[in-house]
Amino acid sequence: MTQIDFYLSPISPWTHMAGTRPATIAQAAGAKLRYKPLDPTALFARTGGKVLAERPECRKAYRMQELARWAKRLNMPITLKPAFFPANPAPASYAIIAAQEAGGGDMAALVTGLTRACWEEERNIAEDEVIRDCLTRAGFDPNLAFSGMLQGAEIYARNLEDAVAEGVFGVPYFTVGEAKFWGQDRLDFLAEHLGVTL
Repeated sequence: MTQIDFYLSPISPWTHMAGTRPATIAQAAGAKLRYKPLDPTALFARTGGKVLAERPECRKAYRMQELARWAKRLNMPITLKPAFFPANPAPASYAIIAAQEAGGGDMAALVTGLTRACWEEERNIAEDEVIRDCLTRAGFDPNLAFSGMLQGAEIYARNLEDAVAEGVFGVPYFTVGEAKFWGQDRLDFLAEHLGVTL
């Protein structure tokens, strides 16, 4: 079975903009979608990127315009300056990893629930209560927020190493073998590569 590796961060507005489209594409292609949350700050440090706070003002301003444009294009609500951004993405990432390992729920609903919590609902995705709520709503055991922490932390670090080895430099980023697609605005190309019509 074809595997799509989906490198992401639940704190990324661009991961939020991807929504459920990666899962829709994977299902239509009969492919396995593997969610691989990682630390974007560490990824930038390893691949020459800059965190938002270190970028020039012109790039920050353009980012805000692009977020507003894409939100309108995708008909997706977004709060451009959410109350809890940036928040520590690690706890939510650990929960994503633990849920994927445990199975039994809806992974797309979990990831979109966490990004929506930040970018639409202005909730702190570093808080246990928010993570547990998102796990529950997606059909997972809310206790995975705690029980999966150790394994989640190990895989989280491994995902970063995998990303660097594959040439990943931002999120969301999708790989299918040697084919690579950076950004939610490249999902059409991912679908085309897999022979899927959206």
